Amino acid sequence: MKKEIMIGNYKISEESPAFIIAEMSANHLMDFDRAVEIMRVAKECGADAIKIQTYTADTITLNSEESYFQITQGTLWDGTTLHKLYQEAYTPWEWQPKLQKIAEEMGLIFFSSPFDFSSVDFLEKMNVPAYKIASFEITDIPLLKKIAKLGKPIIISTGIAYMSDIELAVRTCKEAGNDQIILLKCCSAYPTPYEDINLKSIASLAETFDCIAGLSDHTMGSTVAGAAVALGAKVVEKHLTLSRGDGGVDSAFSMEPQEFKEMVDNIRIIEKAMGKVTYDLTPKQIAEREHSRSLFIAQDMKAGEVFTEQNLRSVRPAYGLHTKHYEELLGKKVTRDVKLGTPMSWDLVDFEK
Repeated sequence: MKKEIMIGNYKISEESPAFIIAEMSANHLMDFDRAVEIMRVAKECGADAIKIQTYTADTITLNSEESYFQITQGTLWDGTTLHKLYQEAYTPWEWQPKLQKIAEEMGLIFFSSPFDFSSVDFLEKMNVPAYKIASFEITDIPLLKKIAKLGKPIIISTGIAYMSDIELAVRTCKEAGNDQIILLKCCSAYPTPYEDINLKSIASLAETFDCIAGLSDHTMGSTVAGAAVALGAKVVEKHLTLSRGDGGVDSAFSMEPQEFKEMVDNIRIIEKAMGKVTYDLTPKQIAEREHSRSLFIAQDMKAGEVFTEQNLRSVRPAYGLHTKHYEELLGKKVTRDVKLGTPMSWDLVDFEK
């Protein structure tokens, strides 16, 4: 059965162009006007949607200096606590309805990743068209249940998930009556080493869970995103900033505008080039067949002379007999005088012994 999911006015299916999401995350740097500019750039660069994150430091973690809350996993953010990081990175909630209105006026689909019940309730008042589950929240089963029951599409990143986590997340959504699930291959390393991304998993996700699959990409550059689309990704999510030099907690692995546009352009080219399975020729290819090989007279010949490897050759173009007849013609006699450059034809062959 063909799978289709509507997010806003965009239909995501196995036949549709990839749904391209620009992730703003913390790249607004606590500047509302910068957030608006990121959205404008996203639209200009060809994004279909802008995604933000809805949390506060207190809704996502605890304000504690205990070792559990220290960031020490060899990340970009080592040396601080979770609470301090999220205080710097969150998107002010009072901005979000305003950003949504501006985004929709631009023609962008606007949605968010919620991180607790209160953020879901807040986003429901905004009537967002879909929800994103961040990689680290795939194990938050109560949150998944609450979102699934809303009946809207759910995009789930799998960056830190074992297969059992993905199975539980999908089962949780379906048991809540929601099968509008999109799974994103993701590796929660910032930036992600190319050898760790394992793009072949995209097709496996789609087949294993009978769902639409895509990529949440933290690698540098656009090569991986393009390859993902070639391998069947129908959703691509990338972080976008105005300039990595401006700083910010996510800037190091975010795309700059010209990079994002190049990625989108390349994806659209790849989609055109993928086409369909066909062995039919286009009119252009049919015309070009005239330049393929065929049999031609390669030396002036007199009537009665025998065809040899010297006077009968396979050459371009294709106006003579098919080359498959070459060996059966060798040793036969020519019926009349012919000049070099004459296309070989059956009327030139004397079949009498």
